[in-house]
Amino acid sequence: MKKSILSIVVFAFALVFSTDAFAQKFPKLDKSPMDAAAYPASYKVADKLVKIVYSRPQLKGRALSKLAPNAKVWRTGANEAPEITFYKDVMFGGKSVKAGTYTLFTIPGDNEWTVILSTAKNVWGAYFYNKSEDVVRVTGKVTKGSSAVESFSIVFDGKDNNATMHLGWGDVVVSVPVKG
Repeated sequence: MKKSILSIVVFAFALVFSTDAFAQKFPKLDKSPMDAAAYPASYKVADKLVKIVYSRPQLKGRALSKLAPNAKVWRTGANEAPEITFYKDVMFGGKSVKAGTYTLFTIPGDNEWTVILSTAKNVWGAYFYNKSEDVVRVTGKVTKGSSAVESFSIVFDGKDNNATMHLGWGDVVVSVPVKG
């Protein structure tokens, strides 16, 4: 009996004072956290047209033109360039695109942005962007948002298989139609 009580005490002591053996090291929240947007947006709808996974940088008092300069290829977010998946063949910005996963890049401009789908995968930033990997380039219409968006955001809206992808940051909204 004394031996089993002693074993329990030793086990409890070891458990209390050896939390490092069982503790997990979880990282803090990324400064530009990853997010996803899809159409249809409802998670109850399994038959999606499109989904994009991207990271959300914040302005934090900086000018959009410093973070996404005009006339330069931008990763369209932070960290890894976004990956966009079309679950069926679509018309993206009026151009035919086969179902599949692509990397999304953009080239900002004052009145329009060039929106690029690329075959590159697992790309950090736009440092290794290669035009020869482009699938399509389309024009995204620029409008001014009704209120400033601090964190870069992507949303879809639409009806049936006709959607529009909106990229929003600061007071800029870039829109590209997606039709299934």
